[in-house]
Amino acid sequence: MGVLEGALTYANLLVLLSLGLTLTYITTGVPNFAHGSFAVIGAYFAFTVFKLLGINPYLAIPLSFIMGGIVGVVTYTIILKPLIKRNASLEMLMIATLAWDIILFGVIGAFAESISTVVKSSATQFVFTYLDFTIGGIPGRLIVSSLLILLTLFGLYILLYKTKFGIALRASMENPALAEAMGINVESTRLFSWFLAGALAGTAGSVLPFLQEIVPATGGLIIVSIFAASIVGGLHHIAGALVGGYVIGLSESLITYGLSSIFGTGVLVYGKVVSLLIMIATLLMTPEGITGTKLWGRLVK
Repeated sequence: MGVLEGALTYANLLVLLSLGLTLTYITTGVPNFAHGSFAVIGAYFAFTVFKLLGINPYLAIPLSFIMGGIVGVVTYTIILKPLIKRNASLEMLMIATLAWDIILFGVIGAFAESISTVVKSSATQFVFTYLDFTIGGIPGRLIVSSLLILLTLFGLYILLYKTKFGIALRASMENPALAEAMGINVESTRLFSWFLAGALAGTAGSVLPFLQEIVPATGGLIIVSIFAASIVGGLHHIAGALVGGYVIGLSESLITYGLSSIFGTGVLVYGKVVSLLIMIATLLMTPEGITGTKLWGRLVK
């Protein structure tokens, strides 16, 4: 696969992941450090249904969508909701998601060891690249991830701007107290946002093994890029996830590749440094992210 094709595929998946992270941050105000593990759960779910039922991981995407959504709902219901009711501080909520991520890492590791004995194939590290297809020389992972982006953006547009629930969701995002006073069930909108965030992560996770090797610790690595994408784009606007996902995804892939051609392939393991440097530079110049700039405001008017 070409470098640009790989970079576009990675950026597409990063957009899906950062959309979910941004959505839960806007509705709940909590940066979710377990979001990367949501994607890994989606990857392992796709691996399991492929090995046990013979379902191609691409065809398992709807199932991964639902599975990821369930994980998101469970996270909000048993971890965050009780803490929010007790007026937990933002720091406590962040630590709770970090602790939850460590728990999920342990669960994923134990599951990987167990399923390896059942399917008689290593699940501690796996890829789906040998299952991919091509159309006109274009790899399936790029086609599928691009279609997922289009479907997600179209679905979000219909949901947020053409349905009553979407209007309630937007109101809850902008001013939860006022929305509640207007009779909107803010709790249901938060629950839905966590379902959608988990579902998008599960969807991205089922395609990710077509691009890179998956191990139980993959979530801890990719969360760096997810946060960088959301922060660079702007954590307070859903469009920020779209902008930030492509900025970080393409930069991380293409700049790292360019540096590796100069300094050697050893540079490739430091790809996350590129994302962090771009994030720091963005915070220094525009703390609210790209979509928080006056220029962005003029562009969208």
